[in-house]
Amino acid sequence: MSFRREKNIPNGGPDGGNGGRGGSVIIRVNAAKNTLLDFRFRHKFFAENGANGGNNNRMGKSAPDLIIEVPPGTIVRSADNDELIADLVEDDAEIVIAEGGRGGLGNINFANSIRQAPRFATAGKTGQELRVKLELKLIADVALIGFPNAGKSTLLSVISAAKPKIADYPFTTVEPILGVVAKDDFRFVVADIPGLISGAAEGAGMGHDFLRHIERTRILLHLIDASGQEGRDPYADFQIINNELYRYKEELAERPQWVLLNKTDITPAEELKELKAKIERDGYKVYLISAATKDGVEQLIDDLAAEVQSLPPSLPYEESELLKTYRFVEEEKFTIMKQGGKLAVEGAWIRELLQSTNFDDYESRRHFQRQIDASGLEEALFAAGMKAGDTVLLDGSEFEFDEDAEG
Repeated sequence: MSFRREKNIPNGGPDGGNGGRGGSVIIRVNAAKNTLLDFRFRHKFFAENGANGGNNNRMGKSAPDLIIEVPPGTIVRSADNDELIADLVEDDAEIVIAEGGRGGLGNINFANSIRQAPRFATAGKTGQELRVKLELKLIADVALIGFPNAGKSTLLSVISAAKPKIADYPFTTVEPILGVVAKDDFRFVVADIPGLISGAAEGAGMGHDFLRHIERTRILLHLIDASGQEGRDPYADFQIINNELYRYKEELAERPQWVLLNKTDITPAEELKELKAKIERDGYKVYLISAATKDGVEQLIDDLAAEVQSLPPSLPYEESELLKTYRFVEEEKFTIMKQGGKLAVEGAWIRELLQSTNFDDYESRRHFQRQIDASGLEEALFAAGMKAGDTVLLDGSEFEFDEDAEG
């Protein structure tokens, strides 16, 4: 609230400027990022407030938006009800997750032919708040799946420039690794999914953390240690993994899947022939390879490149499920509760109304009363048991209710 104070202008009019808008919080995809590690220790993000307005009708500066960068494949859900808010796949895709509050209005906005010297202004609106969960599902064309130590990391290192950690013990890979495979002018992405085990669909061995990354892929390469050198039954392992896929999400079990019988260089030919026949009877395409010696790998790459180009992109969500623009549900203007034997009114709306009211000014008090009348607050207080003469707390400040009061 401000009035002109200039020489030779004894009756300067109102000149209080408006406040600036608060910054919004935006989640945006940055293709250079590949993890959500930035959010491991930092969980709260706030955009800045807008600047105050000034005299001489000076507008307050609006605050910059706060940009939160995430990797491609990030899913945003409501932390309260798990509702899907956004599926951010493309580079630079973004969503406004919390809108900044509108700036307050200076007293120049309330001047008219009757009210020529308004002695009140309005407070800025409170910005929006939202609790969300971020989940990452890798974006890859091909997923390498199988039991730990089946040879997935070795195969990825052979067919791409990826350098995964390789060793002769289970769970060498503890997070998905991406590799780009080039065939002539075509390139496609292969993800080495950490080894799955029985019970993965229920979360065993970090099963859910790994299985969700398979959902983006267009084709599955199921790698099996055909040698059974660790005392395992290769065919039983094959059935266990497929059962886990089905239990986690039925659609995954129906995704195109090729079976790679690995370590053929150390597997007896008769055992290899029998295992291949069993899996083919189940309706799967089978390749005999050795990631260590590269036998059969070139043919696999040729066929895989052709297959990937023929498959449609995998969309984890139907368009109808995806909220392209998240629309905030407007909260109740106020809440009424009992506090120390008195009715108490709380909420951003009543707080902003009080901040906007100059109770020493008649016009401002009238504006305050009109806002109370229009909001339905009096009716709500009556319904809660208020009577004439009662003291009511409005955002902690005491007001006495007078049924005949005006302004």
